[in-house]
Amino acid sequence: PAPRRFPGQPTEIVHGPRDRDRVALTFHGQGDPATARAVLTEAERAGARITVLAVGSWLDEHPDLARRILDGGHDLGNHTQRHLGISQMSETDASAEITGCGERLLRLTGSIGTWFRPSRTRNSTPLVTALAQQAGYPHVLSYDVDSLDFTSPGATAVTRNITGQIQRGSVVSLHFGYTDTVAALPALLADLDRRGLRAVTTTELLS
Repeated sequence: PAPRRFPGQPTEIVHGPRDRDRVALTFHGQGDPATARAVLTEAERAGARITVLAVGSWLDEHPDLARRILDGGHDLGNHTQRHLGISQMSETDASAEITGCGERLLRLTGSIGTWFRPSRTRNSTPLVTALAQQAGYPHVLSYDVDSLDFTSPGATAVTRNITGQIQRGSVVSLHFGYTDTVAALPALLADLDRRGLRAVTTTELLS
């Protein structure tokens, strides 16, 4: 699927509608491919769908994972080519980071991906947002819940960080490359189920 414009949604999406029992678990796509596959397996076992924002250089090393993500019914998007601090880059360099990853996604899947998330920042700058739109992404994807899983705080803390903040419509930031994240998923998904919250793709969250 290609990027979609969601009328009524801001250019930078932080969360979805607060009146429906849906949330989006979004993953920064890089790191050990075995960990990535384990995340996908755990999510699918619970009937959850996730959104993966892949780093282009990671796709260069593990091109099969692009199809694996899509075949699981998940969203696949663009998290820049090299995962560097895009907010500090020149216009030329920032543009190359966005289009470079988009070109890889297009080559591997036939689409530039459904979403763009800037690298090493929670929020986009006006320049990065404009460059993303030029590259074909109507929205940039932020989040309202940070799992802090990249600090490796342990699975229990990852789950607690999310369950303490999550609400209807939340977009959660997680990462593929950390074993704590895989270990946290069963308890997290069980907690969402208890609350009647369904983990869906970001596209479904906003549709």
